[in-house]
Amino acid sequence: MIQSLTSVLRRDWRKFLLPAAVAWLASNLITWLIAKVSMAGDGSSVAYWSTAGRRRWDSEHYLSIAKTGYEMFWCRERYANFPDVMCGNTAWFPGYPMVVRALSATGLSYEISAVFVTEVALFGMFAVLWWLLGGELTWATGLTLAIGAVFPGGIYFHAIFPIATGTLALLVCVVGVRRGSWGTAAAGGFVATACHLVGVVAVGMLLTSVLFAWRKDPWPVRCAKGVGTAAIAGCGALWAKWLMWQATGRWDAYEIIQESSYKQGGLHEPFSAMAKAYDVPFSEWYRPKGTLPWLVEHAQTAHHTQLWLNVLFVLFTVAAAVVQLVRRRRLEVEQWAALVLTVSVFLIPFFADAQMSWYRNHAQMFVGLILVPRLPRWGQAALLALCAVQYALLGAMFFSGVLV
Repeated sequence: MIQSLTSVLRRDWRKFLLPAAVAWLASNLITWLIAKVSMAGDGSSVAYWSTAGRRRWDSEHYLSIAKTGYEMFWCRERYANFPDVMCGNTAWFPGYPMVVRALSATGLSYEISAVFVTEVALFGMFAVLWWLLGGELTWATGLTLAIGAVFPGGIYFHAIFPIATGTLALLVCVVGVRRGSWGTAAAGGFVATACHLVGVVAVGMLLTSVLFAWRKDPWPVRCAKGVGTAAIAGCGALWAKWLMWQATGRWDAYEIIQESSYKQGGLHEPFSAMAKAYDVPFSEWYRPKGTLPWLVEHAQTAHHTQLWLNVLFVLFTVAAAVVQLVRRRRLEVEQWAALVLTVSVFLIPFFADAQMSWYRNHAQMFVGLILVPRLPRWGQAALLALCAVQYALLGAMFFSGVLV
């Protein structure tokens, strides 16, 4: 019996964990190389393997939430020359910082804990994706995993941000829907919405799941599972609001910071917001000093090609779904879920007018890789080549300090 159990564990390692480990290592090595060649001429860049190399603007807010919780105050109370607006960290969700805080209880620093959570979540993303792809190595699944290693915006999967954690939660939500496990789906949705505003797409997917999932149940039960899991998922955002209220005494603390400091709030016309996001002059605002390496010099406006590639990825996933529907007259449950999530993740940042963060929010379209094996091999190869080039360009923007 013991020998049989050992054999099963060895087989499962090779089938699921080993491909995920290879993809995770490849992603880290590629990112390290990009960081290495992105060193600015004045030596101001920091090493990839340091925690400082993973920190950008919003990272400080996530770390502050992990360390001391939420706060909100008038900026001029602390900074005399600051505009008369509200400051604080209530514009950021608590899911990721609370995991970091829990891990830091082991004695690790908050910074190391944050990087550890991010990298474990990234490994989990590859493992869950591989399981959803069937765990069988073919040209289609191998190319899909390779695309995942250089996914558009995936540079933030390695940063002190909740992007990897939120994406893993979305994938777990898909697993729950596929297996007919309302508990798993609800848990994944809760974590996704607790990590980031984009996670609200899980609520929408779970609501629509009554149309394509839970098929073994009668319609009243299907509706109850879809609506119930969506309600539990939405509680992740309510938990975030409750924590902010506990710290500031304001239920609208999130909205106050968004409106006062970032002039964001409410719903926006997405195509106008997309045009404004495209025209954000990163290269003028944050251009590094000194002689720039070739890659950095040619990556100062990489957010332009990033948007075009993201649009192409959405079109590819939609096309893969349409072809599947035409040929087989059906989509699998996880494919429906991935389609809904991918399109929603693409649109949400523009509805929210996220001009300076959409490129990292779109990284959560990683769930769309579930549909990529349905593309022809030439389509997968082309997508891999485009993603690899764009990953290097956006990575150069990130490590040279241009992106926030």
